[in-house]
Amino acid sequence: MKINWLAIARQSAPVRIGLFLAILLLIWGPIAIAMALLASWYQSERIFIVALILLYLIFLGLLRGWGRQAYGLLRPLSYYGLTFSVRTAFWFLITFLVGATGVGILFTLEVGLGWAELVPTSHLERIALEGLVTAIGVGWAEEIFFRGWLLGELEKDYSPAIALFSSSLIFALAHFIRPISAILATWPQFFGLLVLGMALVWAKRATTNRSHLPAGDLAAPAGLHAGLVWAYYVVDVSDWIVSSNQVPDWITGIGGNPLAGGLGLLLLSAIALSFRSIRWQGMQP
Repeated sequence: MKINWLAIARQSAPVRIGLFLAILLLIWGPIAIAMALLASWYQSERIFIVALILLYLIFLGLLRGWGRQAYGLLRPLSYYGLTFSVRTAFWFLITFLVGATGVGILFTLEVGLGWAELVPTSHLERIALEGLVTAIGVGWAEEIFFRGWLLGELEKDYSPAIALFSSSLIFALAHFIRPISAILATWPQFFGLLVLGMALVWAKRATTNRSHLPAGDLAAPAGLHAGLVWAYYVVDVSDWIVSSNQVPDWITGIGGNPLAGGLGLLLLSAIALSFRSIRWQGMQP
């Protein structure tokens, strides 16, 4: 398939983004259909995981071609913030701990106030390991898409503030591509996801001019994202901490999801404002 990248690059940000996604879906669509048929035949959910991995790999390949052909970038993935180094590992670890600790403080507070109870559980180590693999995969995959490519395209046409809010809004809305019944049941999560998106943008921007990358390093938002996902995964899957129903769900989180509650929103707001003002000087490894 011959693609005129230069012609696409001259379009406005919404058109560029739409065309890029259309090309991605045209390439991945036949693969997704084939995988869906295989999943129905073999009754295996692992095939869907393989399909998502292939989508991610196709996206990375397409992004490299897009960066080189449209913008003349020698290292497009690095330009969008995807690098691997000692500095990257440091930022990922620090922000992972911030996210995981934040969720830990949230649930500790709920237990201390009597709003939740500790329940004996087994296989916690296995769940923690499974959650770690899942969290790292989700963290990096979503960050290269939303805070890497998407944010980068928006920043080319709009001010930093508009790009920040637009990318965060799209990030939140993307998590509601589901049946109407599910949307109505989980809509309070929207505000938490919006604030989370802003926190992740500010985490990336905090590394600008300190990572030798023009738009910041994705390791910081990827680590924060992974830390939040991992801590919640462990609690949710293990049923280690359960609500005592002492306060309304809108405080602790509708459906047990802290993103859909007042306490979770306060936590994310605190993290977001911290990264907005943080200075990384003196924290280099």
